[in-house]
Formats: sequence, C-alpha cells, structure tokens
Amino acid sequence: MRVLVAEDHRVLARTIATGLRRQAMAVDLAVSGDEAERMCLLTDYDVLVLDRDLPVMTGDEVCRRLRELTDPPRILMLTAAGEITDKVYGLTTLGADDYLAKPFDFAELVARIRTLGRRVPKSPPAALRHEGITLDRARHEVSVEGRPLELTPKEFAVLRLLMEAQGVAVPHDELVRTLWDENLDPRTGVVRAVVSRLRRKLGDPGLITADKGQGYRLCD
Repeated sequence: MRVLVAEDHRVLARTIATGLRRQAMAVDLAVSGDEAERMCLLTDYDVLVLDRDLPVMTGDEVCRRLRELTDPPRILMLTAAGEITDKVYGLTTLGADDYLAKPFDFAELVARIRTLGRRVPKSPPAALRHEGITLDRARHEVSVEGRPLELTPKEFAVLRLLMEAQGVAVPHDELVRTLWDENLDPRTGVVRAVVSRLRRKLGDPGLITADKGQGYRLCD
C-alpha cells in the first residue's frame, strides 16, 4: 500500500511515516497543501492522510480539489478539530473517506488506513496459493505446506505482490515504486536482499527467479 502523509508538524509526520513503514507501507511526506496536491497528481496513492491545517493550501481545499479527479486516493483527515460538527463537515461537505481526531492511537490509525486500502470495486480472495504456499492477506499470515512461516512486513509485501502477479514477472522498478517510498535509491541492493531472504525462508531457492531485464516472478 502506498500512503502520502500530509502534515506540517515535521516530528509528528516523521513519527507516523516510521510507524507505517514498519507495517510494510510505502510512505511519502508532504508539508504543505500545494505539495500534497502536486504529489497526488504525480503518484497513484492508495491513501492520503491529510491534516486540515496545512500551510499554503489548507487540507480542506486539497480535499475539494482531489475529489474532482477521476480516481482520487482515499482521504483520511487527521486533525485537532474533533467536534461532531467538524467530522460531519469533513465527511459530507469536503468528501473525506474517514476522519480521525488528534490525539489518536497509532494502532487505530493503521487499522483505518488498512480499511481504506481495502475499499476497491472488487475484493480479491483473502488467501493466495502457489506451490504449497498460502498467503492470507487479511490476517497477514503465510504458511508452507501448512507450516506457519515468519516473515518481516517487507518480505510479506514482496511475496504478496509476486503471488498476485500469478507467474508474470514483476519489474524491479515496480517493486520499488509500490513497496518502498520515494527516498529509496532504486540502484541499491535492498530489493535483492529482501528477495534473497524470502527465498531462504520459503526453502526453495529456485521458486523466485530473477528474469534479466524483466523482474522477479514465482515459478511452478
């Protein structure tokens, strides 16, 4: 899941971003309303965590403008304005998808973001299966021939993307763009390192192949 956090309180923004990355989300940051709008026009974010009190352009105006797009990101307003009237205004008049008042519990923020990310026209099956591997997207669990497998959040996200591709090669750049944030240098060996650990844990080094010039894919 790719998330944009638009928050001008830099310490809070970095704290949120760090926590979401630990949940295997790719997170970018914007510190002003105009920057948030520009980034949403350039990148297909799944969820936008939007502070209402942003400089240059308010979060309210950002929300209004993005709602005019054909396929806008899901918008979670995160604000100190927590009165019922504020929530109703944000959800109805502004068109936000969800509303969370500060101060908030981080676990609730993660749960709300995941819920928004699941709101797609057609819900895919919760469990993916390939060559004895079962990946449960809802529970974030993986098993091999019925044996539970402990994966890091990033390893889980890579395996999920490869299983969803159903044997089609997933380009290296797509893995970076989907599962990491904009600060990762695509020339680093981070992706290769994660794939290498994943191969070892799955117990079959040949299960994930690197097709030169095409990317990574799952083999039969």
